Amino acid sequence: MKTNTTQVLYFTLSAYFDTGLLKYLYFMIVMCLYILILCANVFLIVVICMNRSLHEPMYMFLCSLFVNELYGSSGLFPFLLTQILSDIHTVSASLCFLQIFCVYSYGNVEYFNLAAMSYDRYLAICCPLQYNTRMTPKTVAVLIALTWIFPFLAIVAPISLSAPLQLCGNIINRVYCGNYAVVKLACSDTRLHNIYGLFYTFISVIVPLFLIICTYAEILKVCFSGSKQNRQKAVSTCTPHIASLLNFSFGVCFQILQSRFDMSSVPDVLAILLSLYFLTCQPLFTPLLYGLKMSKICNICKRLLCGDMSVISRRRTKQQLLSLLRHLNYAMPG
Repeated sequence: MKTNTTQVLYFTLSAYFDTGLLKYLYFMIVMCLYILILCANVFLIVVICMNRSLHEPMYMFLCSLFVNELYGSSGLFPFLLTQILSDIHTVSASLCFLQIFCVYSYGNVEYFNLAAMSYDRYLAICCPLQYNTRMTPKTVAVLIALTWIFPFLAIVAPISLSAPLQLCGNIINRVYCGNYAVVKLACSDTRLHNIYGLFYTFISVIVPLFLIICTYAEILKVCFSGSKQNRQKAVSTCTPHIASLLNFSFGVCFQILQSRFDMSSVPDVLAILLSLYFLTCQPLFTPLLYGLKMSKICNICKRLLCGDMSVISRRRTKQQLLSLLRHLNYAMPG
């Protein structure tokens, strides 16, 4: 039976190990990755907001998805950068629970956003004549609001259950905080926490995943029964959504397995990389995938970038001509 119960004020993250001077290299790599994520997502948010041709339901959901990538990565990267340079890997209990709130709500928002996007594609492909009457601006606003509000409310309950727990230790074998990692340190009975944890996983992962699978099953059914042109258009539209879903689900799947089961047989470095996967790769993968695959966004981005380059080129040519004229004026006698 566990004894020495205490109200823990800080946690020690034991997954970090001494890397010597290499920590500065790791810091630069993670910093560059974070800057790239910020730039890619902010750029696409600005592109969607500034172009009226992109003020359509699908792009509004995409904009919400990009905002969530910024939110999720900001819940991890500043903390990760601090820990990489630190010699003592501790985190206060309040900051730990704040990070749990950010990470878990990020994952929940991601799934519900992808579910809303799949419903939008279902209406556009399977019910095209009813699309404009069903997917109104008000409907889009309500879906986006629910996508954010529900996850923020859902995570309050598990944190409220975990925060008052009397713990028998403060060592978390991870590189960032996790709710179940804290629950496993409890000295008291945690059956209620385990039940709610499974219920939370069901409503935040299984339910939206089931809705997404059902909508795409209907979309595929319509695609294969339609013309070749419609099939190609539907596949090109849905491919980024499915790729994003599979990529994110892989990371979440390992995250759930790592928190619930003994993963001591997995090499430490691999376990760390896989635990960080859905918080590091998805925020970068999403803007790159949609920016390259969605033709409308891709064309506008190319036009903006090429337009900027042409303006710079014209300015440079003008400056060179003015410089040449000044040089000729100086060279002319009298």
